[in-house]
Amino acid sequence: MFVAKHVFSEEGLHEEDGNHAIYHREIRSILENMGIRLSLANSYEALFEHPGCDFVFPLLNRGGFLNSEMLLPLLCTRLNIPFLGASPILRGLSDDKHLTKLEAKSRGLPMAPWAIFRRGAPVLEADCPVTERMVIKPNASSASWGVRDAGDWAGVVQAVTEIHEEGHDAIVEPFLDGHDIEVPMFLSGGEPALCPMFMFRQADPAALRTYAEKRDLTSQAAVYETVLFDDPEWQPRIAHLAMTMAKVFHPFDYGRFEFRLNPQTGELIFLETNLNCNLWSRKIHGRVAEELGWTHQELVETILTESMFRQGVVGERMMLAA
Repeated sequence: MFVAKHVFSEEGLHEEDGNHAIYHREIRSILENMGIRLSLANSYEALFEHPGCDFVFPLLNRGGFLNSEMLLPLLCTRLNIPFLGASPILRGLSDDKHLTKLEAKSRGLPMAPWAIFRRGAPVLEADCPVTERMVIKPNASSASWGVRDAGDWAGVVQAVTEIHEEGHDAIVEPFLDGHDIEVPMFLSGGEPALCPMFMFRQADPAALRTYAEKRDLTSQAAVYETVLFDDPEWQPRIAHLAMTMAKVFHPFDYGRFEFRLNPQTGELIFLETNLNCNLWSRKIHGRVAEELGWTHQELVETILTESMFRQGVVGERMMLAA
């Protein structure tokens, strides 16, 4: 069963979710082309009772409530149905940016200071690393959804208050000049496989990337380009750090580990982990397929088959036949 918000949508962008509608339709098409018996759903209710399937491909992450990314994995676990991704607790750990940062800090990764302000808890300046420019966003934000910046404590308080009123916890951290380094992975032979890395090279390293930009909801000119990152000095160091974090979340079927690099100062900072990240052909894993000499469909099929094999849905003979 493929469960995604826009699995039944028509062509074009969604007014709020933008290119996610295109992404969901693309994955549906890939699954249909695989020739498997496929059922479709666009709601959590589809798994309130057993739907009669033997595997679930969950893409209903942003459900409009706090920690919604954990619900489909929890529903599948309750019904004992294997599913693509990672266990509910690991999904929660990765989507809670504060907890992921604690894991990274405990393992010695380079970190920037940050503060977490949970809904209902005091918003105190003493808990916040106030710098010249700060970034404030929902603690479980994806694709820069809800991101804001502020230059003083009053601005931080306003942003945190707005995020709390929208029903989310807020995380505050200093803005870091530089470029994002994306480290994609998926399981191969049951172990995390390091894929080619990419840099989001920004025209202005001080620009704040927005949700509208990432979801193609704005017509502004491109402010960054995605380029292969194979710097002989930085690539091995980042690979080691990413694999260190991969051990925290293993087993996960696919994901992405993000760093911020300032080439001018030589500063490297770990940012976050994104399990079940965007598999759209125009995003990072699409570029991974190109670098590996695969089609996008072959990459998705590989990730799916590895997950099914890991969880005993298919056997080795079936994999070899496929």
